[in-house]
Amino acid sequence: MTAISALGLFALTAVAEIVGCWLILQAVSAGKPWWYWLPGTCSLLLFAWLLSFHPVASGRVYAAYGGIYVLTALVWLRVVDGIRPVLADYFGAGLILLGALIIVAHHWPRKEAP
Repeated sequence: MTAISALGLFALTAVAEIVGCWLILQAVSAGKPWWYWLPGTCSLLLFAWLLSFHPVASGRVYAAYGGIYVLTALVWLRVVDGIRPVLADYFGAGLILLGALIIVAHHWPRKEAP
């Protein structure tokens, strides 16, 4: 798996998690119909399934995925919730993404030298 395809998979995984949580939150606290639980649950199952496709040990996947999740959550905040992130949001996301990059770069599967 290339780094670009892994980033795409991380982003898709993050969207599945955020959508699932958001739908269930809408049913529980925003007075939306009970059936929001069904697509929310399906989205969270998709999230868990997508995590199984990442190429490194699960703990590292979760740590690296966290950086992409935070970035995706800030996009969600702006696009869906209509709230503009502030400087602290961008700074925090940058630090988290740097940590995720360090984890991925160090542990990414490599071809052994001949």
